[in-house]
Formats: sequence, structure tokens, C-alpha cells
Amino acid sequence: MNNQPALSKSLEVYQIVFLGLAWMTPMIFFTVYGVAYDAAGGQMVLAYLIAFLAIFFTAYSYSRMVKAYPIAGSAYTYTKKAIHPRLGFLVGWALLLDYIFSPIIAILTFGIFMHTEFPSIPVYVWVIVMNIILALVNIVGIKSVARISGISVVVQILFISLFCLFIIKDIATGQASSSTLFSLHPFLASDVPFTTIFSGAALICFCFLGFDAVTTMAEETIQPERTIPKAIFLIVCIAAVMYIAISYFTQIAYPGFTFTNPDNAAYTLVKLVGGNLLSSLFITVLIIATFTQGVSSVTSVTRFLYALGRESVLPQKVFSYIHPTFKTPVVNILLVTAFSFLGMFIDLNTAVTFVSFGALTAFTFVNLSVIAHFYIKLKKRSFTETILYLIFPLIGAAFIGWLLTLLNKDTLLIGVAWLTVGFLYLFVKSRLSAPFVKRDHSKVTVPEK
Repeated sequence: MNNQPALSKSLEVYQIVFLGLAWMTPMIFFTVYGVAYDAAGGQMVLAYLIAFLAIFFTAYSYSRMVKAYPIAGSAYTYTKKAIHPRLGFLVGWALLLDYIFSPIIAILTFGIFMHTEFPSIPVYVWVIVMNIILALVNIVGIKSVARISGISVVVQILFISLFCLFIIKDIATGQASSSTLFSLHPFLASDVPFTTIFSGAALICFCFLGFDAVTTMAEETIQPERTIPKAIFLIVCIAAVMYIAISYFTQIAYPGFTFTNPDNAAYTLVKLVGGNLLSSLFITVLIIATFTQGVSSVTSVTRFLYALGRESVLPQKVFSYIHPTFKTPVVNILLVTAFSFLGMFIDLNTAVTFVSFGALTAFTFVNLSVIAHFYIKLKKRSFTETILYLIFPLIGAAFIGWLLTLLNKDTLLIGVAWLTVGFLYLFVKSRLSAPFVKRDHSKVTVPEK
């Protein structure tokens, strides 16, 4: 009998949705507004629509694969099981770049905006404080994370609604550039090249990350085969409505909006829309949002490391350890906390591009995994099944793969270098030991707490 502590199985669909939205952080629209605006040439509505279409097909693929393999591991597990273990490792290695830099984005954003409110306190002080708090909250357990996430998401949605209402008021009272709420202008590319808009969409895909992260919590979810696919589509659709709505209203009301610092562009925009009152509220909500994004990000990356450790891809005794009392991967949490101190030394744009490369690489292979598992291995090839298990994922893979190539050259070079390190690690490990995949966890029974 195996008495090793296991993850606690307690999450329901609404908790998964809140965790996903908290990881995604609806306020991320404002966090990356300046960088995304520049990348998309100001055509935010079109960029978000394109990103949503790409993500929708990928979300479908995730929903299929989590039914096939309802265990922690996300894209790593799906590629390993459906295509090949070594390719799965490389995809997991790329995904690790996404997951491990996500907490840094939250911590760094928190530091930047806290420094805006309290200029006398350096950013690095806030980074240290935030990092320690995130570690403590995650060590306590997944239920505490879910509760915090739910409150934060509600607060963020309320602020976004208030922001849109302020813009509608400006339009209605003639204080905005547009005198009507209905316009096709945001959906027209005007003189901006489509390549620029698609480049913006590639970066904006980062704003949808969160639906994929919840697959790492499959072993802590009640009936994950049903719960997580439903949560994935809810997360993606809720996010798309919010992002496109904000983009639409800001684009018709303030088409000539300009800024000098991309990191603080959103603050300038909010102050233009609602003055000092709304900008003060914005800082408060953004601090709450980045905190919960950090909590959810640490949760996801530590569960992903747990999956890699349990498969002996990473040292098993270290990365698969579960604390007997808290039922959480404490060692992983401490390691991620140590790495996240990099937030004191890198800028926000660098962290975002790292995450985008890892995410888009993983998304491409999740789509291909659906084809490999259902269409090729299980031979599901009727007319309907061909659409579901070949055409849809093929569209998703092609779309995401194309967006991946549109990332800037420095990001692609760093991403390739990261994959090269992973390949060398895999090569050395395969030389020094037996094949790293020793056990099949496709049917894992996780005892309830």
C-alpha cells in the first residue's frame, strides 16, 4: 500500500473558472496595454479577435486531451502520451518557460504599480515582499488559493464594467471623439498592415493564458473529465468578451490616444477616462489582480513541476514531494519563489516575450496531439470525427504556429536556445539512466483529503 501524500481532490467547475480567470487576470488587458498597442499598431480589437480565434481552436484541443488524460502535466503529458515521450519532454521544457516566468510578470507588475503609488519605496522591495507572500499562500493549500481567486475575479470584472461605463458616459455626453456607441471602425485595419496586427495578436495570446493552466490541476478537481473542459470554454469566452469590449470602447472613444511609457500606458488611459478617482481605484484593483495572478501562477508552475518530478523527468524525490499536512508541493513552491527573485533584474516586456514563446510552442503541439491520439491512434475517422479530430486541431496548430513565427527575432533566438538546453539535458539524462518515463499515470487514483 502506498501511503505517500497526494494532492487533495476538491475543486469544482466554478472554482476552476475562477482560478483560470485569476491566473489569466482580466486586468492583464491594462498591464500589457502599452506593449500590445505598439505591437498591433493600435488595432487592438482586430488583434484580440484574431488571438481569440486562434485560442478557441486550441482550447477545444485542450478540452479533448484533458478528457483522454485527466492528470497534471498539461501539454507535456498530452504530447508525451499521444506522440512521443522525448518530444513531450521538449514541449514540456518550452512550456516551463511560460509557467516559470508567469509569476515573475505578476510580481514585477505588482512592484511597478506599487512604486507608482509609493515612489519612495523601490520596485525591488515590493518584488521581495510579494514573492514571500505568494509562497506562504500557496503552501497553505489549493482551497485558500481558490477562495482568494474568486474574490479577485469579481472585483476585476466590476472595475472593467465601471471603466466601460465611464467611456460610454463620455460618448453620450460628447466628451469623446465618437458620438455613437456603434462603429465598424475598430474592425477595419485602415492603413495598418495585417502583418502588424497579427504580430500584435501573437503577443496578445499571452492575455488568454489561464485556460491551459487549469489542466495542471486535473488531479485536484472533482470529475476532471467533465469539469475542466467546461471550465476551459467558459474561461476563454468570458475573457474574450471582456478584452474585446474594452478594446472596442477605448478605440472608438479615444482613437488618437498616445503615451510615452508602455509600462504605464494603461494608467494614463484610465486617468484620461475617469480622472484621479478612477485612476486611484485602478491602482487598488490592479494590485489585487496581480497578487491573485501571482498566487495562481505559482500554483500552476508548481503542479507542472510536480508532474515532471513524478515522471522522473526531473529528480523525483525533490519535485514530486507532497507535504503530508498541507497536501501541496512545498519544495516546488520554494524553488519557484527563489527563481522569481529574477523580477528584481529583468523588465516586463522580456518576461512577457518568454511566456509567449513557451505558450505558443505548447499550444501548437497540443493541437497536433489531438490528431495523433484520436485520428491516428484511435482511428476516429468518420465525417464528424474527421472535422473534430483532424480539421479543428489542424486549424489551431497552423494558426498558433504562424503566430509563433511572428514573435520578434530576439525572442525566437532565446526560445531556440532554451530548447537546445532542454535537448542537451534530455541527451545526458538518457545516456546516464534508463528511459525517463517509467510509469504510466494515465489512470491515476488520487485519494481525497
